[in-house]
Amino acid sequence: MLMEAEFWVALGFVMFLALLGYVGVHRMIGKSLDERAGRIKAELDEARKLKDDAAQLLADYQRKRGEAESEAQEIIAGAKAEAERLAVEAKAKIEEFVSRRTKMAEIKIAQAEAQAAADVRAAAADAAVAAAAKVLSQEAKGKLASELIAKGIEDVRKKLN
Repeated sequence: MLMEAEFWVALGFVMFLALLGYVGVHRMIGKSLDERAGRIKAELDEARKLKDDAAQLLADYQRKRGEAESEAQEIIAGAKAEAERLAVEAKAKIEEFVSRRTKMAEIKIAQAEAQAAADVRAAAADAAVAAAAKVLSQEAKGKLASELIAKGIEDVRKKLN
C-alpha cells in the first residue's frame, strides 16, 4: 500500500487539507464569503432604496403633471370666458357705435332737408318778390308805386319765411 501512487496522492491531499485547516483558510474563506454576502445585501438594500425613491419621484411628477394639466385647463377656461366676454362687449360697443352713427346721419339728413326746404322757400320768396316787384313797377308809377312795391315785398317775405 505504501508503494501505490494513489495512497500518496490521498495522503498528500489530506495533509494539504490539514495544512489549510491549520492556517485557517476555512475561516478566511468563510469571512470572505460573509463580507461578500454583506456587500451584496448592502447593494440590494441600496437598490431597493433607490427603487423606492424613484417610485416616489415618479408619483410626485405624475401628481405635479396632473396639477399642471388642471391648472392649464383652468387657464384655458378663463381665457375662453374672457374672450367671450370681450366679444360680447365689443359687439355691444359696435352696436352702440352704429346706433349713434345712424342717429347722427338721420339728424344730418333732417337738417339737410330742413335747410333745403328753407333754401327752396327763400328762393321762391325771392322769385315771388322779384316777380311782384316787376309786375307792380310796370303797373304802378311814382311815389305810390314805390310804397306799394316795398309794402308788397315785405308782406310776401313775411308770409314765405
